[in-house]
Amino acid sequence: MSDPVRFLTAMAQAIATMSLYADLHPARKRALDAAYGPLAELQSSIPRQSFTFLGDEVLHGAQPLHELRRWEWSARLVAAGVQRLEFDEPVSREELEGLLDELLARLTLSAVDSPEMRQMRRTRIRIGMVGVRDDTRAEPEPDAAPLHYSLMDEVQAVRWMNADVEQMRPVPVAEAEAVVRSLSVAMHGDQQMILPLLRLRDHDEYTTTHSMNVAVLTMALSEYLGFPQTDVRAFGVAGLLHDIGKVRIPRDILNKPGKLTEAERAVINQHPVDGARLLLDTERNLETAAVVAYEHHLMHDGGGYPSLYYCRSCHSASRLAHVCDVYDALRTHRPYRDAWTSARVLQYITDRAGTEFDPDVATAFVSMMGKWEHRIAVLEDERQPVRAPASPPAMDPPPAIVPEMETAAPAA
Repeated sequence: MSDPVRFLTAMAQAIATMSLYADLHPARKRALDAAYGPLAELQSSIPRQSFTFLGDEVLHGAQPLHELRRWEWSARLVAAGVQRLEFDEPVSREELEGLLDELLARLTLSAVDSPEMRQMRRTRIRIGMVGVRDDTRAEPEPDAAPLHYSLMDEVQAVRWMNADVEQMRPVPVAEAEAVVRSLSVAMHGDQQMILPLLRLRDHDEYTTTHSMNVAVLTMALSEYLGFPQTDVRAFGVAGLLHDIGKVRIPRDILNKPGKLTEAERAVINQHPVDGARLLLDTERNLETAAVVAYEHHLMHDGGGYPSLYYCRSCHSASRLAHVCDVYDALRTHRPYRDAWTSARVLQYITDRAGTEFDPDVATAFVSMMGKWEHRIAVLEDERQPVRAPASPPAMDPPPAIVPEMETAAPAA
């Protein structure tokens, strides 16, 4: 039995024991010691440890723990709102005991979740959700209050993903796919498209939520164009990861409010190449995401960056992600310019169809936004949940247009 498996099974046994015995009972102490030992051993060599529970899979970092496939405690933890468990630094026995107390409270539905309680939690242990959180499983009563959507756990998951890559760790593909599943559920909730954050406080939030917005818009546009669901999901993952190469850009350049120098612009323009390389280096099949990372700044007429040795057509996913990327970027307030109105951005896309944007994709995007824009909900932060309308207006069915799929690969 591997050390990660030993820790998780001992942790589950400790929680079960703690539910039966009082605080000072010897059995509780023995169970806690049995869980703390393998965790301390894991952290002695690698202080930062993370575990992710996704459906039938349990991940230790990015590696699946095959011994725990279909582990019953995985489903129990997810149901209690724990899909990610992360230890940033070596933790004490007392900190682990506090974590297990909280997990037990969540599992027995006695946990208190409030801003005040979150401030009191351990800073070296983090818990949260990275996958689908089904808040709509019960049918609402006829006079029930409107549903509340919150994607703040998914926002936090994307921050974790970016932090992993920034620290030279592999791209956490399973978590990216889980976030996209959550975004897909939110996008279809009560026929309302959800954009997580458009009005933001700093660049880190922009980087995180821009990728989520591009994922949502790319999935919506691919559905509107009639792509099969397997492509829709793959395009969503590609949209989420399209800017992953920016983790290699120094913060002083990335956050610069004024005009970039020629050298700084060259650094910025390198991020599509860096992103494609990062994605191609992962063990999972991310070829579509790598292509989109490489091509999302290429224009329909051959302009943009990176420079190509010969002019060629971009992958369908790249053409969709490009227009969605530009729309969300221009709709967001930045330190060096105010946000554009949606009408102004859509006019820009219309005017640039055939030069910057694929004309068919641009036309479809403008048409889609014209039908959907009055139903877009914006999640600003966890203190201001979005209320989805109880009876959204009907929408005409989308045209069945399926652009030809290419098999282009990124340049070396």
